[in-house]
Amino acid sequence: MVSLSIDVHTTKTPLSAERRAELMSNPAFGRIFTEHMLTIPYRRSSGWGSAELGPYRPIQLDPAASVLHYGQSVFEGFKAFRQIDDSIATFRPEANGLRFQASARRLAMPELPVEAFIDTADALIRHERSWVPSGRGRSLYIRPLLVATEPGLGVKPADDYLFILFGSPAGSYFRDGVQPVSVWICEDYSRAAPGGTGAIKCSGNYAASLIAQDQAVAHDCEQVVWLDAVSRRNVEEMGGMNIFFVYSGGTKSKLVTPRLTGSLLPGVTRDSLLRLGADLGYEVQEQTVTLEQWIADATSGEMTEAFACGTAAVITPIGAIKSTQTQVTMGGGGTGPVAQRLRDCLLDVQYGVSRDTHGWMHPVC
Repeated sequence: MVSLSIDVHTTKTPLSAERRAELMSNPAFGRIFTEHMLTIPYRRSSGWGSAELGPYRPIQLDPAASVLHYGQSVFEGFKAFRQIDDSIATFRPEANGLRFQASARRLAMPELPVEAFIDTADALIRHERSWVPSGRGRSLYIRPLLVATEPGLGVKPADDYLFILFGSPAGSYFRDGVQPVSVWICEDYSRAAPGGTGAIKCSGNYAASLIAQDQAVAHDCEQVVWLDAVSRRNVEEMGGMNIFFVYSGGTKSKLVTPRLTGSLLPGVTRDSLLRLGADLGYEVQEQTVTLEQWIADATSGEMTEAFACGTAAVITPIGAIKSTQTQVTMGGGGTGPVAQRLRDCLLDVQYGVSRDTHGWMHPVC
């Protein structure tokens, strides 16, 4: 077990409040980092070591470290939000801790106890409280990471690992803020296959996606959409986000998202929106959606909206679908009312504006 005590070594060169405010005035996403980070070593013979909170700094790795050769690396991402009463809370950290364990288990890595996962994040956030920005749409993004550090070129699970936790003040995930994005349908590559690693957050999944993301950019699209690896017909997810489709008719709208098959990431935001959607009276369904069905329903107008969702982007509308065969505009290319309503409701919970009926918010300080 991880010791609940944390050794604290603060930076000898702290930033001034003025410099910190300057950095946080326009943080974008993933470009600015807090002054401290937290680490815990692991050795198979003795288990988890003591936690240390110290200055944010480069880590030292042997050139033969297993992570550099055989890819034992998993990570997570969740957010801390400054509430309307100036307190700070995180959104569903237990769900991220459980998924972090599942990712580690799939790559034969040690599983950090969920309690330790949450306690270490709380400790870092309390210490870096001044790095949690104010304002709707802003947060402190928390990045837990686990890598294999044992030097050796034998192909086997490593014996030594390092858990690292750090924070990044975050604004909008996309450069232009919450605007509809165009998506490129990837037909040349697959993100994940049955029995593979699609359902976990391992670094290799994202490395393999980058060439398709380059294709998307080359076709003036912001994101790539993946199809299943077997039939190449079923819509799975986007580069780093899950997908929802909206069917509107009569007095009730229907929310549809691709069902989890083992090759899709079980997103925490995805799960939250399924519950929020039901709360708001929408019909919610998890089912297989083919690319042919998406294009036909969007063209006919039966499908009125599509949007992406994830921790970083929250909810981002899809304005257009492009492929080598077709180009379709979604819902007039704007933000649909269902996506906007869901986004507003989720943010209201995260910032403490509305009542947290599901117990999702974890108070930190």
